[in-house]
Amino acid sequence: MVGDIVSLVFDWSALHPLTTGSGTGGVLRRQPEDFVVQEVPLYALAGEGEHLFAEVRKTGHTTAHVIRLLAAELGVRERDIGVAGLKDRHAVTTQWLSLPGKVERRLEALALEGVEVVQVTRHTNKLGMGHLSGNRFEIRVREAGGSTDQAREVMATLAAQGVPNYFGPQRFGLGGVNAEEGLRVLRGESRVKDPRVRRFLTSSVQSMVFNRFLSLRLERGVFSSLLRGDMAKKHDTGGVFQVEDPLTEGERAARGEVSATGTLFGKKVRPLNFEAGALEAEALAAFGLEAGAFASRRGDRRLTRVFLDEGSVTAEDDGFRVAFNLPRGSFATSVLREIMKTNVDTLAPADQDDDAEGDE
Repeated sequence: MVGDIVSLVFDWSALHPLTTGSGTGGVLRRQPEDFVVQEVPLYALAGEGEHLFAEVRKTGHTTAHVIRLLAAELGVRERDIGVAGLKDRHAVTTQWLSLPGKVERRLEALALEGVEVVQVTRHTNKLGMGHLSGNRFEIRVREAGGSTDQAREVMATLAAQGVPNYFGPQRFGLGGVNAEEGLRVLRGESRVKDPRVRRFLTSSVQSMVFNRFLSLRLERGVFSSLLRGDMAKKHDTGGVFQVEDPLTEGERAARGEVSATGTLFGKKVRPLNFEAGALEAEALAAFGLEAGAFASRRGDRRLTRVFLDEGSVTAEDDGFRVAFNLPRGSFATSVLREIMKTNVDTLAPADQDDDAEGDE
């Protein structure tokens, strides 16, 4: 019931889906090769410059773990290694890292279990967080009871209408309980002292409120349309503007040119107003929160929907394989949840130093 305090434990069943139907069911991550992620660079590399760029394929390591291993093996500081996004341990993932040029010969002799250097080149600047266009996913769904045609139908809907840009379970820790401790941090009741861990925990609360706001939009039928007071974002340029005339701007939203954003609350971001603000306040109130609770955070805006491309579904003996591209910051589990209609990855081990597919 709206107005009741809802659970802060992540649960897909509490989040409204875009598509209807029973879903295919199935199992993910029987082995690392079932979940393959390829980072898509933001820009072409120059082939020359003072920074060494290495494309690395890893299995059984988080990105942070690989950085620690490389720093020790190559004799550099961890902060000298640049990365565009964070990738999961429980997958086969390929991404670019930047390194000081002086380690080239040591890199050639590198031998780390589960880490393969695919190619090496040079560039003029260090790689920074967020310097990626997105990710290419190839994921095998095993033991699926539903048909491949079901999966293709859902993929077609997502390609046309957009993917609900939910934060996936990787954001909320094993068992989805990080937001509970994050709320204690916001209230000054937590015993956690590490500033980095405290930020991680409070970001889980931000994410939970965003997910609630997005779920309400889907429930109320305003996922692909706009409300007065929305802060909408242009998909081509990234420009953000306030919606004053939802009917006129709604035509652009229907064409997939613009989409509403949700607030990741913090001191640098204003809450929404008018009808959009009322919906946002409802999402906050569901957890007994107000915007001022997040004064310790900087804040940001996040698109409520993203568009996948180059999507495909291929039949396998015991299920199917899906492939698609998503822009950075989006979670593949949001796509898989729509197809499978299960509690996708909620019980999978989560990496606290890693937002998995999130690349946040």
